[in-house]
Amino acid sequence: MYFAALLARTEDGWEASDTELDDVETLSDLADLAREAAPDDDTVLVLIEQEDAWFGVVRVDGEEDPRIYVSDAAAAARSSYGEILLTDELLGREPGDDGDDLDALDLDGTEDGTSDDEDDEDGAAGGEAAAGTGDAVPHGPVGDAEILGDLGVSEKELRSMSGDAVGEIAEALGVSDVLEAVR
Repeated sequence: MYFAALLARTEDGWEASDTELDDVETLSDLADLAREAAPDDDTVLVLIEQEDAWFGVVRVDGEEDPRIYVSDAAAAARSSYGEILLTDELLGREPGDDGDDLDALDLDGTEDGTSDDEDDEDGAAGGEAAAGTGDAVPHGPVGDAEILGDLGVSEKELRSMSGDAVGEIAEALGVSDVLEAVR
């Protein structure tokens, strides 16, 4: 189960809204959604969590590139919403390196959907692993751990969060009541 919320900083304080990510396919789509929540190029935080598995923070400040923090990249890689956040840049890969080079693939004639022991091993690792996201995605946090530093949440605090991290972030920002209104 996922929870996603937008926290937009306005001159009157933080405003929260829950958001559906069903139409969001890329980080660019997510950044556009965040910018729509802040008409004056104010700071917007997109908070996403999947139960106790992982959480992510995307910070959009006006037209600047989004800043991202993901608590557990490997767990997020198994999630469609997490995959949006795990960009090549965030994972330290060259853009477009998200799939194996066709010349490097071991095409042994079983690619037509038949199963053999090798396919079963690949299947156990997950389809994404075969597509290049498996070994390239580290276990643990990735991204900008100082994403909330100027808002009162230190890198150490952010890295130590688990469970209801979105609630902990809201509490640290002093907006628990605002966030709970949209939960």
